[in-house]
Amino acid sequence: MAFMQVELFSQALHMAVGVDLILPQPVKNEIGMESGEKTDKKYPTLWLLHGATDDQTTWQRRTSIERYVAPLGIAVVMPSAHLSSYTDMAHGGAFYTYIVEELPVLMRQFFPLSEKREDNYVAGNSMGGYGAMKIGINNPDRYAAIGCFSAGANGGKPMPNNSGMFDDDKWNLMNFMKYGGKDWIGTAEDTFYMAQKNKNLPQLPGIFHTCGTEDFLIEKARETRDLFQSMVGNPYHYVYEEHKGIHGWDYWDEHITDFLKYIIRLRNS
Repeated sequence: MAFMQVELFSQALHMAVGVDLILPQPVKNEIGMESGEKTDKKYPTLWLLHGATDDQTTWQRRTSIERYVAPLGIAVVMPSAHLSSYTDMAHGGAFYTYIVEELPVLMRQFFPLSEKREDNYVAGNSMGGYGAMKIGINNPDRYAAIGCFSAGANGGKPMPNNSGMFDDDKWNLMNFMKYGGKDWIGTAEDTFYMAQKNKNLPQLPGIFHTCGTEDFLIEKARETRDLFQSMVGNPYHYVYEEHKGIHGWDYWDEHITDFLKYIIRLRNS
């Protein structure tokens, strides 16, 4: 596998940004690593999103994601979205537009990444899990699968401030910067609404959702679980799992592999 750190200019954000990339490199003699077979096809791609307090380097630094995807021949693109919650901020950068519209075009110009829907997946932890839910559900024609770790979808209001990381004043200011106090209900920010609105479309992404039983977002995860499990016929091929664990990298490093197995099952179904 090749690991690259890319610096590029974003027209959507009006600034330079960093993106980390893992690209398949089939080899026969790399010690301790498996690799996929050489192919002339463009690579399936996992768009892997970070959580609050982190950046584009964190998945690579705190998990073995490179080792996990090596035998699968999957590229991994890890962008930075600061504390945007993957939204076009009312008072800040247009991070949703950057991640969904601009970045895929740029990365496919630079690298042999597949543009096919069935070859693209979006996943993330914490804030990135929420972002993956929103991005994947709002764009069912672009992603075959969503992975949500230790988070949930939002239904008409921002996530609760129960992590202990931020005081209430800072939390409220961050939400004002992102959303400007606007009413979410019935908008693209209301992922519960969008999931219901899109559930009868002919193509929907599959959803793999997992959360630790000691996680401070477990109730949000279970609220999201209840929404998807109430849908007749399970149109999103929704899978929910709980395991012992807290809101941390031990959990995400272990269960990103469950999502990769879910992707393989979808591809083979």
